[in-house]
Amino acid sequence: MNPASLIPTADTLTAHWGWFHFLLMLTFPLHLFAMNAMLGTALSAFICHLRPAHPYRDLSHELAKALPFMVAFTINLGVAPLLFVNVLYGHLLYTSTVLMGLFWLAVVPLLIIAYYLAYVYDFSFEKLGNKAAYAVLAVLLLLMSVGFIFSNNMTMMISPASWLRWFATPGGTLLNLADPALLPRYLHMMTGSLAVGGLCVALYSSTVLKHNSAVAKAGTKLGMQLFTWLTVLQVLVGSWFLLTLPGEVMKRFMGNNMFSTGLLVTGILLAVATIISGYRHKVVATLLLTIPLVYVMAFMRDSVRGGYLAPYFDVTKVPANMQWSPLIFFLVTLVLGLVVIVWMLSKLPAFRKS
Repeated sequence: MNPASLIPTADTLTAHWGWFHFLLMLTFPLHLFAMNAMLGTALSAFICHLRPAHPYRDLSHELAKALPFMVAFTINLGVAPLLFVNVLYGHLLYTSTVLMGLFWLAVVPLLIIAYYLAYVYDFSFEKLGNKAAYAVLAVLLLLMSVGFIFSNNMTMMISPASWLRWFATPGGTLLNLADPALLPRYLHMMTGSLAVGGLCVALYSSTVLKHNSAVAKAGTKLGMQLFTWLTVLQVLVGSWFLLTLPGEVMKRFMGNNMFSTGLLVTGILLAVATIISGYRHKVVATLLLTIPLVYVMAFMRDSVRGGYLAPYFDVTKVPANMQWSPLIFFLVTLVLGLVVIVWMLSKLPAFRKS
């Protein structure tokens, strides 16, 4: 059977596809930054429990206070890019979601449990004692499990040939484990997230927690160490990921597509620069290099998706029936929402203290 025959017809767009693509590439990195901070906070807090002496215990307590906020921001900032992916590739994503429906339905309860444990870790920190380490480790593992489910869905979405397995396993329990790029893709995302999360911990420690010099110094040192060595690991895993891509997709980054090739070169140069500045514990300089690096990685991910889908679907050819009012309403709501978020952050005691 031809996999292309399984692909549903794409819905007509309510605006030119470029609008939705722009908004996807704008909001997805924002979700990544929040996710990175969330995972890095959880990992750093767990490592602190392995060093129970002062100031690491105090640092883990401070990170416990921030973790529930990180989980909330990650979930909420993930809504917009997921919606834009649904708008552009909904007929593909809907199909892959149904094929792995049992696992996809598990995402919500997993997030609820992780969110609950994050609050337990915060509010019952002293009461938990040594058991606090297990609580934050459980949060980290649950959140990484959700990431693995997402990686399966997003890779199966762009691989219609994998849908044929449904005829042998029609129970909604499919995962994309046969894809050789799945594991390196997932590990590349996780190592990168934990690395940038370490940078976020260093930034948080050196700014918000600067009133306690010992805790600030410990957090900055731990965060920058995590960032540097995990970034080195991410480069290695990224090379593995690149080599597991199908030939035509990999060639996009090897000269067949100048934009994609330029992204790869830029990403490598930025990664090397961040490793050097991270090793030197230059928090601000590393941050200024990491922000464009995350956006470059997001565009590379988009290029990979386009390469996979090239034989099956071209989003630029989807018909559009322009409706300005929903687009304008969304943009106004987005701006107002960002203003409210900044205002709420300014009211947090930790930020007022800084």
